[in-house]
Amino acid sequence: MNAEDLYEKLKKMQEPKGYYFNKDTELVFELLKALLANKERYGYMTCPCRLAAGDKEKDKDIICPCEYREQDVKEYGSCFCQLYVSKQWNEGSIPHVAVPERRPPEKMI
Repeated sequence: MNAEDLYEKLKKMQEPKGYYFNKDTELVFELLKALLANKERYGYMTCPCRLAAGDKEKDKDIICPCEYREQDVKEYGSCFCQLYVSKQWNEGSIPHVAVPERRPPEKMI
C-alpha cells in the first residue's frame, strides 16, 4: 500500500466519524508515509510523532488512530500530530494550538 491508497482508505473510514485530514496535504502525506514506514518496521502503524517500543502490547495506545485522538480533537480540534482534525479546525473557526502530550510518561520509552 502507498500513501495515496492509505489516504483514500482512511478518509472513507474516518470522515463519517467526524475526523478529517489536516488541510495541509503536504504534512498529511509525510505522516502517512511515516505510518507506512512504522508498519513495515513494527508490523503495525504507530503514531509517527511518538517513539514506539516495537512491542505491540506496549504500543497499543499509539497505534493510529491512537487512543488519545478522540479527546485531543474534542478539546483542541486536532490530534497530537495534527493528522486528524475537526472540520472547524480545518475551516479556521477555532484556534490552532499545540496539543499537549497525553501519553503517560511511564508508557514512553
